[in-house]
Amino acid sequence: MNKPQFDLQPETLENEITKLIPLQEKHFEALFEAASDPLIWEQNPAKDRYQRDVFKAFFEIIMTKHPFLILDKQTDEIMGTTSFYDYNPEKSNIAIGYTFITRKYWGGPYNKSNKKLLIDYAFQHVDSVLFHVGAENFRSQKAVLKLGAEKINDILFQIKGVDVPYFEYELRKL
Repeated sequence: MNKPQFDLQPETLENEITKLIPLQEKHFEALFEAASDPLIWEQNPAKDRYQRDVFKAFFEIIMTKHPFLILDKQTDEIMGTTSFYDYNPEKSNIAIGYTFITRKYWGGPYNKSNKKLLIDYAFQHVDSVLFHVGAENFRSQKAVLKLGAEKINDILFQIKGVDVPYFEYELRKL
């Protein structure tokens, strides 16, 4: 049986809590406003991402991925962004990341809700989902472990020409 074509940026993914829509250039100002809180980035390897020029560079990178704007389903308020990236059909996996959500939405059902939308959709097409989390980003490490992912690798990503340690987590389809 053939699997349906894997559209890495479907028009809308939504549940009762969150709605994901394709991120577009026109969303930059509103997304930057959401991202301009330094505390969002304090555990991220790019701690200065709350600054406009640094966030602009991040925005340009994520626009080359398959990014989504995360919205509160009830209010349409911007919660943040997330992306599919590194799709590997041979290994039947894809990564989810480049994610942030505003502090207003920390600690509740929101991160799990938007990740569940992406994971459920991805598992229609692949057997595993990967997450790359900065070695000092303890909040995000806890969040991916809560999803049931397991740490499988220590890796390095280059950020501004410097090797930065990350952990790679994998969530396998049951």
